[in-house]
Amino acid sequence: MTDRLVRAQRALADHGIDALLVTPGADLRYLTGYHALPLERLTCLVVPVTGEATLVVPELERPAAEAAGVEVPIVGWRETEDPFALVSSVVGAAERIAVDDHMWASRVFALRQAIAAEQVLGGPLVAALRMRKEPAEVDALREAGAAIDRVHRRMGEWLRAGRTEREVGADIARAIIDEGHETVDFVIVASGPNGASPHHEVSDHVIEPGDPVVVDIGGTTAAGYCSDSTRTYVVGGEPDPEFLRLYAVLEAAQQAQREHARPGVTAESVDQIGRKIIADAGYGEAFVHRTGHGIGQETHEEPYIVEGNTLTLDAGMAFSIEPGIYLPGRFGARIEDIAICTLDGLDVVNRTPHELVRLP
Repeated sequence: MTDRLVRAQRALADHGIDALLVTPGADLRYLTGYHALPLERLTCLVVPVTGEATLVVPELERPAAEAAGVEVPIVGWRETEDPFALVSSVVGAAERIAVDDHMWASRVFALRQAIAAEQVLGGPLVAALRMRKEPAEVDALREAGAAIDRVHRRMGEWLRAGRTEREVGADIARAIIDEGHETVDFVIVASGPNGASPHHEVSDHVIEPGDPVVVDIGGTTAAGYCSDSTRTYVVGGEPDPEFLRLYAVLEAAQQAQREHARPGVTAESVDQIGRKIIADAGYGEAFVHRTGHGIGQETHEEPYIVEGNTLTLDAGMAFSIEPGIYLPGRFGARIEDIAICTLDGLDVVNRTPHELVRLP
């Protein structure tokens, strides 16, 4: 079996769990390399605490699983067979099983009927493995970061006064693919007052001269790793003086967080150092979200950079650093980089400027 599956088995043993069951999603792709479609027919990886793992698939999906290079035995089931009974027979006499966090509820209940074992969440076990990136994963994240940087560097081609957010967003989405991604995961173009909504996407709002515009974009590369980067722009005029003051505070906070983050510090301390700078400037209530999230085969995964997370950062951990300040009804700003802990510091994969970008 692969090293990832062996490490998963060690985690099962450490937690007194007899088997891990994983259905389509990032955990399955991480453990097997198989990017299975989340269909109504059951696909389920069974990882026992000892012995060989097995991938249970619909018979018509077997060719796709084999083409993905899955390195465990594949067992197919036909339309008239009960796949949950088949999974039960593969699991055997287990007393405690872990199911992946994203498993559909209908499958959780069906497995509960088929397997007389205690069920626990398997997500934390796999998250602990996925949180520390291997060298090839780090390279993939760097490539994804460089690809999204290329899109930000082209922003002047599309972002200008008189266009709608939706028009600009459509151009950005095409560029995300053109610059090296396989899929577009999200496009946020939040101009003027829409910038005060952190997860605004696009609308028919026409961008006005002097509008601040928050552009938060990301995609997934063919290697299966995600990009995510936010820059804030001003187009076609002079912004409100209050916005310039706000942005200077935000830039100082994000820089302090980048300089602080490294192996040996806690996740929450990265959040705290930037949040204090923002609060001391009078914008504490306007920083409404955590500082960051882990990233890898999902845009949001462990570790989360937030108050209360006492996890100590370690080499290989990848996460965003993205403080924001939002004044409802007026404007907002966010600066986001993806960073990866090295053995003795931090590698920031996004290299576009952090200062406010002014476009004609």
